Amino acid sequence: MSAPAAVSAPAGVRAVPEPPARFLDLVAAEWIKMRSLRSTPWVLVLVPFFVTGCAALDALWDYNNFPRYSPEAQREHMFALRDAFPVSGYWTLILVAAGMGAVAVVGEYGTGLIRTTMVAVPARASVVLAKAVLVALVWTAVGAVAAAGSFTASQLILGLRDAALPVTDPVAVRSLAASALLAPVCALIGLALGVLIRHGATTAVVAAFTLLMLPFFVSDRRRWSAEIYNAMVGPAWQRLTTDWTPPPGSGSYPGTVPGSWLAYLAWPVLLVTAALIMIRRRDV
Repeated sequence: MSAPAAVSAPAGVRAVPEPPARFLDLVAAEWIKMRSLRSTPWVLVLVPFFVTGCAALDALWDYNNFPRYSPEAQREHMFALRDAFPVSGYWTLILVAAGMGAVAVVGEYGTGLIRTTMVAVPARASVVLAKAVLVALVWTAVGAVAAAGSFTASQLILGLRDAALPVTDPVAVRSLAASALLAPVCALIGLALGVLIRHGATTAVVAAFTLLMLPFFVSDRRRWSAEIYNAMVGPAWQRLTTDWTPPPGSGSYPGTVPGSWLAYLAWPVLLVTAALIMIRRRDV
């Protein structure tokens, strides 16, 4: 059986090569993939509500127990930031953001759609970078809504006891920014791990262990381990959302504000860079 003859362009008509996909087109295509998942809208809406609810519950607890606090605690409002950015709510945000970032990649590996994507767009690094840009934008918006909601809800309740922290307070501004950026940082970490590992369950376990469990294996009581502890995302967020540090000589080595911001930057940049290198060097 003979091979079919190639279809040639009509005489006098010059074939025009199809232009390569523009980067914004890749981002738009990734947005279609993301919103086509039924779980995505629910997750993006429920996460800020959950974080805000945790903040409101913590603030309500302090509101009810406020008369039992010492005069110093009532005057210093030591619990205002803790209530505004509760650990329970933001640990959940960390886990969900990392998981959804990973889903943006491992979902395509699981269905085999990644091969179709790479055939359509041979520039593999551009595809991963488009996913990273979209994930960062979406989860920055989610993080900003969650941070604004949790801060507003908690301070409205604490304001009834004259214990609220103004939004113009420098530490409050820093805490809002750190809490808003926590979501995209973790989502990008999940995305990069998804590219590197390419397996959904394994990626979820590694992301959860790295972001939530690993800090418990090191301590800030020794200089060498404190450097590792303070370089992790969770401890960095906790340092940025507090205005209290142990006094000198307490045996603890707390992180610094610049070092915590550096941890925020280093984790996603290094992991996404590794993902971009790896996607070029191995088969899909």
